[in-house]
Amino acid sequence: MPVYDYKCREHGHFYQLARMDDAAKPAACPTCGAMSARVIVLPPELRGLARDRQDAEARNEKARHEPVFSTADSRAEADDRARHAARRGCGCDHTERRHSKLFYTADGKKMFPSMRPWMISH
Repeated sequence: MPVYDYKCREHGHFYQLARMDDAAKPAACPTCGAMSARVIVLPPELRGLARDRQDAEARNEKARHEPVFSTADSRAEADDRARHAARRGCGCDHTERRHSKLFYTADGKKMFPSMRPWMISH
């Protein structure tokens, strides 16, 4: 069971174990028994961050499982792909490669994000 934070009007912050089904419900203050609302407690250093720093932290958190490494070789390979795509008449389908929705998750499984998640790919 997770631990949730609550705040009593008279006695302040307290925490309590609760079922996930009861996450939105108030809890009784252990001191006075008054029903207290659940609160989200942020570390103080996050509240004082500048907006651009918060955005950078959010990007880093989002990419932590699948980081993108930029090396001279990877940049050269991307440039080669772009030059190849610019040449028409080579016989390959550049639009398919450019607009592909396929990507791999951290555990190596294929994922096709789309508007129809119930569809099974082949």
